[in-house]
Amino acid sequence: MDRRTFLAGTGAVLLAAPPAAEAQPAPRVYRIGVVLQGGPYFAAVDGLRAGLKELGFEEGKQYTLYIRDVKGDLKAAAETAKTLEQEKVDLIYSVTTGVSLSVQRATTTVPVVFFAGRDAVGAGLVKSLAKPGGRLTGIEMRSEDLVAKRLEILKEMVPKIRRVIGFYNPDNPTAREYARLNRDAARQLRMELVERHVRSVDELREGLRTLKPGEGDALILVGDAMVIAHGQLTVDAAKAKRLPTMCEERMSVVAGGLASYGTNYLAVGQMAAKHVHRVLLGTSPADLPVERSDRFELVINLKTAKALGLTIPPSLLARADQVIE
Repeated sequence: MDRRTFLAGTGAVLLAAPPAAEAQPAPRVYRIGVVLQGGPYFAAVDGLRAGLKELGFEEGKQYTLYIRDVKGDLKAAAETAKTLEQEKVDLIYSVTTGVSLSVQRATTTVPVVFFAGRDAVGAGLVKSLAKPGGRLTGIEMRSEDLVAKRLEILKEMVPKIRRVIGFYNPDNPTAREYARLNRDAARQLRMELVERHVRSVDELREGLRTLKPGEGDALILVGDAMVIAHGQLTVDAAKAKRLPTMCEERMSVVAGGLASYGTNYLAVGQMAAKHVHRVLLGTSPADLPVERSDRFELVINLKTAKALGLTIPPSLLARADQVIE
């Protein structure tokens, strides 16, 4: 065999050989920061997980959650958001209006998907629902529309009620607005809102501890996320002082509160998952319309009612989404 024949044969063998397997890039794992105030708001994270799973995203495979519970401290929410942005998360999921506003102000580039319990445009989170126009989009719920209904339900359960006590942080604009709404609704029902200002969880704990007999006929959560996140404190105080409680979410009722009428945070998280999924895959929040959730639920704790000597009207029990016995 001459040299030309040998080289030609070798070349044919090389051409026929299959190419070496190319190294496949590792699938991307998105990094999602979560900022919330703890307590019942964790249900919104459970809903996010469930919603993303339905969309084919599994935790640990397609994404990782970096959950930060700021425990009612809005200043900590801002610092946490800033740190998450510096750590290059792909997106921040913020739960409640106050937390979302803190995240918005503390960050400059990271996309944000929020849950706001009030008008997102009025709060300043977006320019419009149809065209948010910035880094933020998400889910809003006009829970301010539920304020009067909660008081109506409470009075239906306790007809003789005249004074309701509400704790909230007066430095929180959202809480101040809800206090005003509760004040107006109480007046319409010939009731009085007894307002107690607390700026920290320690102040809330002390305020509940020092409540005196006769100060009020019931406790109501007026829309302050810090107070709601620590709803167990309110429920425990209400039990000790034999006061009915009207809450905004079911977890506090499961823990012993009398009733709640408000947000289904699990459903909210599932809705938010669609926005999170689309933003991670490249859709700009500026072009992703804010959706409105209208899933409210009435939960009544019949065991608590009996302990307080209350008889819940059958018509109200029939309307309840859940009755705890």
